[in-house]
Amino acid sequence: MQAMKRRTVLLGVGGLAAMAVSGWAAWRASSRSAPAANRAVGPSTELARVSANPLALYGARLPGLDGQEFSLSTLKGRPLVVNFWATWCAPCVQEMPHLDSMAKELPEINFVGIGIDTPQNIAQFVAKIPISYQLLIAGHAGIAMVRELGNSAGGLPFTLLFDANGSIFDSILGQVEPNDLRQRIDRLVTKSKT
Repeated sequence: MQAMKRRTVLLGVGGLAAMAVSGWAAWRASSRSAPAANRAVGPSTELARVSANPLALYGARLPGLDGQEFSLSTLKGRPLVVNFWATWCAPCVQEMPHLDSMAKELPEINFVGIGIDTPQNIAQFVAKIPISYQLLIAGHAGIAMVRELGNSAGGLPFTLLFDANGSIFDSILGQVEPNDLRQRIDRLVTKSKT
């Protein structure tokens, strides 16, 4: 009886070890193929190869936290920063305060966060970490929108910069670095003035 218990424990420990090694190997393989944070996938790289469709954004009507539908077409006419995020995405959550701070500093730029999450999760998040810019809810269907906008992998966070005409100016796949994003926004503003 004692030998049987010992054998069961050893098999269990061996199985757990095998699962841990397999999980680690899968994580290493996926992290090697993942894009580096702040890698532009803008017009000069990925978006040139993937047909990005700005109408996927400007043609959408999404609910806000109040449940009222918001037409994204109303955002044309001014430069726009759109951040696709989710409460379960740690890099997304980490960048939100930086985006909020920039939105407050740059009132001439529209900032919008589109949550790939449930209304309940987003409401709970905002109750803990208030965000001053417009938050909309796309739910899991937002992944299709992200893909139409040039992010074929559907990874989060994903940030797009649009010029006043509604064309994609630049994009970032991965967590934004505040200084880098500010420089990109400055270039967008300069372009918009010419």
